[in-house]
Amino acid sequence: MQVLHVCSEMFPLLKTGGLADVIGALPAAQIAEGIDTRVLLPAFPDIRRGVVDAQVVTRRDTFAGRITLLYGHFNGVGIYLIDAPHLYDRPGSPYHDTNQHAYPDNVLRFALLGWVGSEMASGLDPFWRPDVVHAHDWHAGLTPAYLAARGRPAKSVFTVHNLAYQGMFYSWHMNDIELPWSFYNMAWPRV
Repeated sequence: MQVLHVCSEMFPLLKTGGLADVIGALPAAQIAEGIDTRVLLPAFPDIRRGVVDAQVVTRRDTFAGRITLLYGHFNGVGIYLIDAPHLYDRPGSPYHDTNQHAYPDNVLRFALLGWVGSEMASGLDPFWRPDVVHAHDWHAGLTPAYLAARGRPAKSVFTVHNLAYQGMFYSWHMNDIELPWSFYNMAWPRV
C-alpha cells in the first residue's frame, strides 16, 4: 500500500502545533510497518532548508500560479515539496504575517496543497502514486474534494487535529480554486 500524507507542517522542520508532531512520527511508524509512505508539504523556507536533497519532479501552471514539485527525504521519509515562492516564502508563520493577520490569499495557498495532493493520486509523479491520501487539518481539507472532482483516483482520509482552526473562506473563492459549485452545498454528502 502507498500512502500520501498532505499537511502544512512536520516536526522538526516546522512546528506551530500538534499537527507537526503527528506528521513527524506517523509516516516513520507506517514505514516501519512496511507501508510505502510519503508526505506532501508546502515548501515553506524552514521546510525547504531541511530537505536538502530535493530534486525536481515536475513543473506546472495552476490556478494559484506556477509551481515546481520537488522530491527529497528527511529522516528516512520521502517528502514532496510544493515550491511556489510567491505563495510560501514569506515572513511570519505559515498562516499569518508578522502582525498576526492571516495572509489574504490563504485560500489559494492551501487549496493548492489539496489540489496537488489529488494530482499526486492522478499521476503527477509518474513513478509513484498513492492508494490512500490522508489529509490533515483545514490546510489540506480540500484534498478529498479535489479527489472527488477527479473521480476518486485514491481513497481518502481526513483528520482534524484542532477544531478551533477551520480555514473558512467566502463562497466566491470557488471560482478561484477550480472546484465545482455543486461542492459548495452543505447537503452534498460525498465530498
